[in-house]
Amino acid sequence: MTPHEGDGVHGRFRYAPWSGGQPDPLAPPFDVRAALDEVGQDVLAGGSLRESLRELLRRGTDGRRGLDDLSERVRRLREAARRRGDLGGTLDQVRGLLDQALAQERDQLASEDCDDARLAEMDLATIPDDVAGAVRALSDYQWHSDEARRAYEQIAQMLQREVVGAQFEGLKQALSGNDPEAMQRVKDMLADLNQLLAAHARGEDTEDLFRDFMDKHGDLFPENPENVDELIDALARRQAAAERLLASLSREQREQLAQLMADALGDPDLASQMAQLSDNLRALRPGLDRSSPVRGGQPGGEPMPWGQAVEAVAEVADLEQLDEQLSQAYFGATLDDVDVERLEQYLGADATRDFQALRQLERELERQGFVSRGDDGLRLTPRAVRRLGETALRRVFEHIDAAGRGDHDDHSAGQADEPTGLSREWRFGDELPLDTVRTVSNALRRNATRRHTSSAHAGGVDLLVEDFEVIETERRAQAAVALCVDMSFSMLHEGRWGPMKQTALALSHLVATRFRHDALQIIGFNLAARRLTPVELTEAEPEWVQGTNLQHALMLASRHLRRHPEAEPVVLVVTDGEPTAHIADDGMPEFHWPATQETIRATIRQVDELRRSGATLNVFMLGDDPGLARFVDAVARRAGGRVFTPDVSRLGEYVVADYLRARRGRR
Repeated sequence: MTPHEGDGVHGRFRYAPWSGGQPDPLAPPFDVRAALDEVGQDVLAGGSLRESLRELLRRGTDGRRGLDDLSERVRRLREAARRRGDLGGTLDQVRGLLDQALAQERDQLASEDCDDARLAEMDLATIPDDVAGAVRALSDYQWHSDEARRAYEQIAQMLQREVVGAQFEGLKQALSGNDPEAMQRVKDMLADLNQLLAAHARGEDTEDLFRDFMDKHGDLFPENPENVDELIDALARRQAAAERLLASLSREQREQLAQLMADALGDPDLASQMAQLSDNLRALRPGLDRSSPVRGGQPGGEPMPWGQAVEAVAEVADLEQLDEQLSQAYFGATLDDVDVERLEQYLGADATRDFQALRQLERELERQGFVSRGDDGLRLTPRAVRRLGETALRRVFEHIDAAGRGDHDDHSAGQADEPTGLSREWRFGDELPLDTVRTVSNALRRNATRRHTSSAHAGGVDLLVEDFEVIETERRAQAAVALCVDMSFSMLHEGRWGPMKQTALALSHLVATRFRHDALQIIGFNLAARRLTPVELTEAEPEWVQGTNLQHALMLASRHLRRHPEAEPVVLVVTDGEPTAHIADDGMPEFHWPATQETIRATIRQVDELRRSGATLNVFMLGDDPGLARFVDAVARRAGGRVFTPDVSRLGEYVVADYLRARRGRR
């Protein structure tokens, strides 16, 4: 509703339908019933509920982005993170500083005319060619150039800062200078951290210990974890990324970097605390991926410092995990698995709102009773099946010609009639009860729109013929209906599976809501036949079995009719192939293709039994199988029934209309 200021009265408002151009802020984020219908169409066409619901969530609904769109955006970010720079650029940076130091030292030695300078030149000529070996060989070298010595010392400082900073984002700034106090603070923090993690691993209550730790060292953790688990997650994430980064490099690069990092942590206390931290994190988060190489990177591109490369790999890992969560492709996946905070971090608030709407849709389907979750996953509930039947029946009647509506409206009067809850205008000759309330209401509405005339009675209401309405009643005649539907694999292959299910659900809903005294039994058949509830029919998936056992289906139909001897017997058969299976004398189904005389005779015996019971047997033949056409023509002549060859898109219309005609009673 849109508020409008009242005329001349400050602070008063009137309300009208929303017309602000923007989406109605009070409107629901999605139409649950429309979503159910969309899922239902996929289920009826042969898909499982889980797959159909997942497809809906992947496509999105009501103009919102689905999981596929979100996953595609995540994949693009992941590829961008992989191509951000040379993941092995730390070696290039070390080599650059080493080359600079050696060049400056050689220039200085060339300017000195002494034996020490010549001996130093000989030492420099014998250093290893690999970066790590050269750095280690120069650890005891007596530099002649102060600039060269400072350049070499920068290598150790940079490596130490990158190695520790890769694990602790907040320590890069603290280690940017060669400050012994800053290094000591790092060691103290590592000792306290390892004590905290060890206590947590033992199952102790670490809430107070964590709070003391953050009060003392919280400025070194920009992630600002709120508890021990969040602290561990942040540290383990970066540790795993560092190990994946090493695994992504060549063997030579890994060996050289490992040697350089070991040398950078030359302080025994620092090296011991870092090793203990690594062991603690591995024990507390054993399931993290620490070994998979990261594909991509840009060798020869902009060199990335070790800490930045680790963060890039951690980001790739985050996006890989997010992509897997959004794909919902693993067993037991639910939308609750998706890390919403990480989704917002990488894709923004709009993407998060779209995802939250999808998750709310899934929850609403369950909360409103349309789906239920069991050990075998999601299932449609009877309420959902009634909704699908209602939708299918509405579509059927939309196609039935309006001129034929009298075929299924029965207004016969009598003591056996019962109100349907509907009324209609009075027609000449009607003996139905008068709907007094609707009649007077019609007169009041008509009089309210007309000006008073001199013939109007003061305080009274004029009644005209067009005002009168009568209460519709339904004859309480019963019918026992057996709907036999072919569920052989050819029905799916030829695109008839969905219309078959929709037809059965439409008829079931019609009987359940309009003709409650009728007894409907749905019978599905392929190699054998079985009775199905509407829910079982909805969830039924195609089976890769051969056989069209119409004989068994008609046998179950006869049993159903015998249970209702006073009802009008009606048997409707929907099939696309001639009988190729029957129940043998040992009670087991037998399949033969092409159809054998034994199968045909067994099926005809069941037709004759139905004929003797006075049942109406009508067949709805799908497709143009010549063998089926000959068979159903023979059945129609023998049973006095009819054969219909509807287009598959009008199957529901034909079956429902024929049921309405047949139940009138012809015995």
